[in-house]
Amino acid sequence: MILITGGAGFIGSNLQAALARRGHETVVVDTLGSDGKWRNLARHPPTRLIHPDDLESFLAARPPLEMVFHLGAVSETTAVDGDQTWATNVELSRRLWEWCADRGVRFVYASSAATYGDGTQGFEDEFSIPALERLRPMNLYGWTKHAFDLLVAKTLLTRREQPPQWAGLKFFNVYGPNEYHKGRMISVVKVKHDEVAAGLPARLFKSDQPGLADGAQARDFIWVGDVVNVMLWLMETPAVSGLFNLGTGRARTYLDLAHAVSDAAGQPRAVQFIDMPDSLRSQYQSFTRAPMERLRAAGYSGQFTPLEEGIRRYVQDHLAGADKYV
Repeated sequence: MILITGGAGFIGSNLQAALARRGHETVVVDTLGSDGKWRNLARHPPTRLIHPDDLESFLAARPPLEMVFHLGAVSETTAVDGDQTWATNVELSRRLWEWCADRGVRFVYASSAATYGDGTQGFEDEFSIPALERLRPMNLYGWTKHAFDLLVAKTLLTRREQPPQWAGLKFFNVYGPNEYHKGRMISVVKVKHDEVAAGLPARLFKSDQPGLADGAQARDFIWVGDVVNVMLWLMETPAVSGLFNLGTGRARTYLDLAHAVSDAAGQPRAVQFIDMPDSLRSQYQSFTRAPMERLRAAGYSGQFTPLEEGIRRYVQDHLAGADKYV
C-alpha cells in the first residue's frame, strides 16, 4: 500500500493515476473541498481517501505501507501565514520522516526550486549543510521547503535513524492537466492558453532586470508526466536516496512558451507586455534552470519532454478536448 499526501492535488493526482493503472493500493491524504478537485481522482479513485486531520490516527494504527510520497504542502508562493505554512511544510514533513524511519518505510517528499531564491547562488542540488546554508529563498513557501531540506541534512549528519530510502525532489515549473483547482498558482501555460483561446494576446510581464529583454525571462518548465516518471523510477530503484533537482535541465523563455501555446491552439502568435505588479517584484525569479547531473548520476535515464511537445499534449489532449483530466 502506498500513501500520497496531497494526492488529490495537481502532481499528486497524476501520480495516483499512474499508480492506479499499475494496480497499486493507494491511500490519498487530502481535502476535496467544493471547487471540483474530486474530478482529479474521478477516473482513478484511491483505495482510501483520508482527511489530513485524520492522518495521525491512521498512522497510529500502523498501516502496512510500502512507501510514502509526501506531496501535500502549503504551496502558494504568496503565502503569508507563517504558522500554518511551517506546520504543514516542516512539522508535518518531520513527523512523516520520523514515522517512516521508525517503521522502515520508504519516503519521497516534494521540495522546490523556490529554495534557490533569486538564483545568485546557482541551482546546484548539492546536499551538504554549507551548500544549503548559502541559499536565500525569496518567500515564505520557499523558506519552509528549504528549512526541511536543511533539517534532513542535519538529521543525517547526526546518524539518527532514517527511512530505508528517502528522496527530496526540487520541483521546477511543472505544468499539465489536473491543476485547474489551483487558482492564482495555476501554471502560466494554462493562463496563456485561456487568453489565447479567448482571442486575446498572451500577456507577459515586462522585464524588471536591466539588460534583459521583455519576454526573455526564462524558467525550467517540466511536463507533469516526466515528474511522475521520476517518482515511479525512485519507487522501482530503492537503492537511490538523496536530494535531487527535477526539471528538464533547460531554461526556456516566456516568449517561447507563449508562442508554443498559440501554435498548439492554432492561433496567430500575439504577445502583449504588461507591468509586473509591485507585490511580485521582490519575489520574482527571472531565470531558473535545473542542473540534472546528480539525478543522471544516480541512474535515471528517462528523457524529458520538450516544451513545445508538452504544451501540445496539454492543449490538444486536455484543454481543448472533451476531458481535461488525467
